[in-house]
Amino acid sequence: MQTKRMTFPRGWLPYALLAPQVIITLIFFIWPSIQALYTSVLREDAFGTRREYVGMENFSRLFNDPLYLNSMGVTAIFAIGTTLLSMSLALLFAAKVNDMLRSRDSYTTLMVWPYAVAPAVAGVLWWFMFNPSIGIVTYMLEMVGYDWNHRRSGSDAMILIIIAAAWKQIAYNFIFFLAGMQSIPNSLIEAAAIDGASRAKRFWTVVFPLLTPITFFLMVAALFVIMFIYGWNQYLWPLLITTDPDYYTIVMGIQRMVTGGDSEPLWHLVMATVVLAALPPVLVILFMQRLFVKGLTETEK
Repeated sequence: MQTKRMTFPRGWLPYALLAPQVIITLIFFIWPSIQALYTSVLREDAFGTRREYVGMENFSRLFNDPLYLNSMGVTAIFAIGTTLLSMSLALLFAAKVNDMLRSRDSYTTLMVWPYAVAPAVAGVLWWFMFNPSIGIVTYMLEMVGYDWNHRRSGSDAMILIIIAAAWKQIAYNFIFFLAGMQSIPNSLIEAAAIDGASRAKRFWTVVFPLLTPITFFLMVAALFVIMFIYGWNQYLWPLLITTDPDYYTIVMGIQRMVTGGDSEPLWHLVMATVVLAALPPVLVILFMQRLFVKGLTETEK
C-alpha cells in the first residue's frame, strides 16, 4: 500500500513554515545554552566587570562541594522514584480499568481528576494526611507500629515527596496506557479468557506483548522522558513538604545560589551548576530516542 507524500509547490515554503520554530529554538534554547556553557568556564566578580578563563575549575569546585553532591543525589532519587512509581501504578490502574465491562468511563473520569488539582493544593493535602500530629495516615501507621515523622526523618520526607509527586502524575500516564490497551482487539483477550487464563496471565501473555512492539515503545519512551524531566526539575514538592537542606533538589540549590546569602551570586558557579544539572535530562532524551525510532518503525510495519 502506497502512502501519499506531501509536496510543496514552491521550494521555499517548507523552510518558511519551519522558520518560526527554528528561530524560537535558537533564541530561547540554543543561545542561552551556549552562554551558560561559556560562562561556566570563566571566573568573574559579582558585578561581571572582570573575567578570567579557568577551564574546568568551576566544575571541580562543585564536585568537591558536599552540598552540591548531596543535592544531585537527592534529585536523582526523587526523579527516578517518581518516574517508576507513577508509571507502574498508572499501568496497573489502566489494566484494571481496561478489564471492566461497566463503569469504565466513570472510573476513567475519577482517575483523571487528580491531574486537575493544583500542585500547591495537592502538596498541602498530602502534608496534612501525613502530619505527625493530626495526619490520618500517620495515625494508621502508628497502629501497625511505625512512628512516622517526616520532620525528623529524612527518609520519611523523601518517601512522602515521591508519593505525593507520583500521585499527581499517575492520571497523565494512565490516559496514555489505557488508550494503548483499548487499541488491542478484544477477541484476543476473550480467547485467552475462554482458555482459562487469569486476568494477570492475560495481561502478561496477551496485552503486554501486543503493547510492546508498537505502542509500548512510543508511550514508555515519551512518558519516561516527561516524568524524568518532571522529577529532575522539581522545585515545588520538596519546598512544600520539607525544610531540611539535606533534602533539597538541584533546582532548589540553584535558587539558593542565586538568592541566598548577603553576597551577590557568583554567576560562573551558577552557570556551571546549570550545565551539570542539564546533562542528565539530555542524556535520557538521547537514549530514549532509540525507543522512539523503534516504535515508529514497528508502527510503519
